[in-house]
Amino acid sequence: MQRHEKRAFWKFFLAYFSSVALLILVAGRLFYDQQYQQRIKDEHFAIINYARQLKMHEPTTAKDISYTTEMAKIDNFSMDTITLTETTIEKYIPANKWHTHYIHIVKTREHFDSHIETLRWEVIGVQALLLALFAFISFMLTNHALRPMKEAISKLDRFIKDLIHDLNTPLTTIKLNIRLLSKQHDLQENRALQRIVKSSYEISELHDNLKVLLEEDTFMLEDVNLCPLLSELMANYKNIYNNLEFSLTCNELQAHINTNAFKQVMHNLLSNACKYNSKQGRVWVYAKNRTLYVQDSGSGIKNPERIFERSYSEQNSSGLGLDIVKRLCEAMDIKINVTSSSKGTTIALQFD
Repeated sequence: MQRHEKRAFWKFFLAYFSSVALLILVAGRLFYDQQYQQRIKDEHFAIINYARQLKMHEPTTAKDISYTTEMAKIDNFSMDTITLTETTIEKYIPANKWHTHYIHIVKTREHFDSHIETLRWEVIGVQALLLALFAFISFMLTNHALRPMKEAISKLDRFIKDLIHDLNTPLTTIKLNIRLLSKQHDLQENRALQRIVKSSYEISELHDNLKVLLEEDTFMLEDVNLCPLLSELMANYKNIYNNLEFSLTCNELQAHINTNAFKQVMHNLLSNACKYNSKQGRVWVYAKNRTLYVQDSGSGIKNPERIFERSYSEQNSSGLGLDIVKRLCEAMDIKINVTSSSKGTTIALQFD
């Protein structure tokens, strides 16, 4: 199961199961409270019956009840009143019609507490069984509900993989012919050819992004020293953008990454730092406290908090490259932050 499928599965499963679990827990609590009150009524009835036997001078066999006769004045006396203490259940019953004397009946809570404890464990046991049953039902229903989505995504993935694979040949042919045409002196300043070169570069960049992104859910992560990778990438960009100054400060930075995905992340970040820099600008890449910084001297970004949105773009960019950067970083558990001003932009990649 791929990463996005797992997210969808667990969201659906938790939404369904949590609602059913809440219903089970509330119903169990209400049943427990109802049974608890019923048990108090039973104890109340037992005490009243004991008092009746005393008044009728009938023999009593209860061993957990005792009584005393007391002279007392009880305001707002009610026959429904019963008192529960930590160890006893107590009740006052009038001994005469003038309510000057009362029978104080005391019943131990041992039997009552034993019954309540049994009730509590019975309710918990039934709830646990129901939760397990509905967890299984939720699992099966979620699988069944997501099956059409899985099939659609699988077909879409196969189509995109086939499309990317089929693009290799025409893209290679376009690059090769552009190189041949660029060698002709009469075409070196041709604007149409320059636009074709730029467009072919953008298509190639998009092709590489999609190729790496399709591997997002099958990433194999490993511990890698990032500094040699960064040195290699910076050397390539120095050759392409010879009008810019490049600076790399990185001695040792170990991270748990996928090498191809990280290269693509840095390729996108460096590409943007170069394309949207000033004419004689500078690109800094440096590591500090397990954080890698990519800084440029461009004109900055108006809304840095939105640049990872696929639908948002600035400076004629598509926005897709940075959306892919964000997704690849999330797949490798890399935290990414952006700060920007009129003097340039800094992107920080924080490693765990």
